[in-house]
Amino acid sequence: MKSIVKILSLIAILTIFVRFDLLSQKPDEELTKKEAIQRIAEFQNIVNDLQSKLNALDADIQKLQDDLNQTNKRLNDCLDNYLGLLGINPETNKPFTKEDMEKFKQKLGQIEGKIREMQRLSNDELADRRKEVEELENSLNQLRMIKLAILPEFYNKIISLASEIKGLYREKKIKTYTVGTWAENRDCLWNIAAKTEFFGDPFMWPKIWQANTNLIKNPDIIYPGQQLTIPPPGPKTPDEIKAERKYWRMKKAAVEREQNEGETKSTETKK
Repeated sequence: MKSIVKILSLIAILTIFVRFDLLSQKPDEELTKKEAIQRIAEFQNIVNDLQSKLNALDADIQKLQDDLNQTNKRLNDCLDNYLGLLGINPETNKPFTKEDMEKFKQKLGQIEGKIREMQRLSNDELADRRKEVEELENSLNQLRMIKLAILPEFYNKIISLASEIKGLYREKKIKTYTVGTWAENRDCLWNIAAKTEFFGDPFMWPKIWQANTNLIKNPDIIYPGQQLTIPPPGPKTPDEIKAERKYWRMKKAAVEREQNEGETKSTETKK
């Protein structure tokens, strides 16, 4: 609305300059008294005309402002009636309010932000974070159970977000590897993890171990012909890290036992 006023004022100013230019073709010092009085009168008419137009614009602006206020009031009254039809908010045990709408909108916005974040992930990353996608879908479904979800402001948005969440589901691409012999293939979990078609990093061997605990009881021992499942690339999970630490603790304890047994035998031999 302020922009309209600025534009109209600019037009009025331009009009003044145009008319002023026409009247100023003859210098003031060359005007006769009659011509000077006439020029002053013309300028006064211009000023009066502009003032009249300005007053009319002010009146139009005020009318538009009144109409806008009236429309907003009717809209708020309509919204209050609409919220009244929704009944009681089970979370507050009170009728739904505009504050409830705002909170609902914020929760919906948080879900949308999370969707946008996950849409930037690769297929493998999405497959690894399937649980997060399921939690996101559950959060949206919980919002859909609230009656505010049927409001036009939210209904189509929720339908759209639900469709986008469905599009985040990815299945893991499962790779397998058949264990060869040590003599020919030098196969062990360390060397298999180092293969470029899998992890390209031998330190990722716990991932293969934990993906095949039904076959591998001792990660130091695998057998030719075993069909191992190779999980997708990615950082070690907390469970994989925990299993690896336990393995190294047991390995260290075994070495210490062997050392103690060796020292004991050596002492007995000396005796």
